[in-house]
Amino acid sequence: MLPQEVIRAKRDGRALTEQEIAFFVAGITDGTISEGQAAAFAMAVFFRGMSRAETVALTCAMRDSGGVLDWSDADLPGPPLDKHSTGGVGDKVSLMLAPIVAACGGAVPMISGRGLGHSGGTLDKMDAIAGYTTAPDNALFRRVVCEVGCAVIGQTSDLAPADRRLYAIRDVTATVESIPLITSSILSKKLSAGLAGLVMDVKFGSGAFMGTAEDARALAESIVAVANGAGCRTTALLTDMNQVLGTTAGNAVEVREAIAYLAGEGGPDAREPRQHEVTMALSAELLVTGGLFASVADARAACERALASGEAAVRFARMVAALGGPADLMERPDAYLPLPEVTVPVFPARSGFVAAEDARAIGLAIVGMGGGRVRTDQRIDHAVGFTRMAPVGAAVGPERPLCLVHARSAAQAEAAAAELRAAITVADEPPTPAPVVLERIAG
Repeated sequence: MLPQEVIRAKRDGRALTEQEIAFFVAGITDGTISEGQAAAFAMAVFFRGMSRAETVALTCAMRDSGGVLDWSDADLPGPPLDKHSTGGVGDKVSLMLAPIVAACGGAVPMISGRGLGHSGGTLDKMDAIAGYTTAPDNALFRRVVCEVGCAVIGQTSDLAPADRRLYAIRDVTATVESIPLITSSILSKKLSAGLAGLVMDVKFGSGAFMGTAEDARALAESIVAVANGAGCRTTALLTDMNQVLGTTAGNAVEVREAIAYLAGEGGPDAREPRQHEVTMALSAELLVTGGLFASVADARAACERALASGEAAVRFARMVAALGGPADLMERPDAYLPLPEVTVPVFPARSGFVAAEDARAIGLAIVGMGGGRVRTDQRIDHAVGFTRMAPVGAAVGPERPLCLVHARSAAQAEAAAAELRAAITVADEPPTPAPVVLERIAG
């Protein structure tokens, strides 16, 4: 069997056999298939698609390209559960959900990814924390999940290695927005973690890879069907990504926002409403999916108690310390998170109300500052980003900026500010608010 013939078959629209897919994935894993061939395969799939059977075969082949965790002999505090987002701008929900679910009785072995294109990656955010180990060995990973209840890490060397390589190639070859590739990438990692339950946050809108709710629904249905077919109980929520989620976008700045959220800074009224709604909805859904609560209402009440009592914050602090980070991160985040040299406000060209955001353009502005990647081998700048983002509907003007930009130089800040102004529409009247959680997809 030849790699180019597999590529040719998919390029011409033929359904690949399970054996052809297994052969190609094995070549991605052991390096006998070049980066160019893997990119050509991804592009062929992007344009030609895959059937459900092909997607299942690709998912299972990438899952089986490495080890699969078995928690049956581990002293877990609860069922192994996880959440995954399809990617957005300002989406730091995983940092808050993992300790919340752990505080409510679940175990969260969260294997996360890096940023793709304009979207931020959970792993890049955790890398912003001084000393935190995002690539522990399996023994440490298992110990932290058992003792703390959650661990947010990247793919270890023996978990879905084929996906790790293909994921990086997709990031820089404009082949991210493919339902079969997204489905297999997400689930190969998640299924290799030995989960009992999974909840998907499938985003739609200007800052999502799925631009419309219809496309997001198709992806959610694909993921839910493939995951449940593979034995992992899975549901999905469709959530709006037509604006930045929360008040920050970047890496270190998002970690700071997550810490403030968990610590309850400013009290419950200080929580950004859309971000809080997404976090609570996904956390509660995951607890019900895992069988820990009979209803979403009961699960949500437990999540609110975990925040109010401080137990969720304690779980996050313990996780960070157990994975090599500072023990006092919650108390002194600025001592351990990188700070930019320049912070300036970005004012709108006119007074009015934020009517719309091009969240993708905002994400690309962060990439342009070095906060994301344009090459697979690029080191990113964790310090840059935006804070105090004015949400859609907010009044802005000479005294009320669109946001603060954090950059390495005045010139970089000026360029990012221009991109941000162009990405935000200001109008005379605020728009009608849209729900942030649109729909639930069940298996």
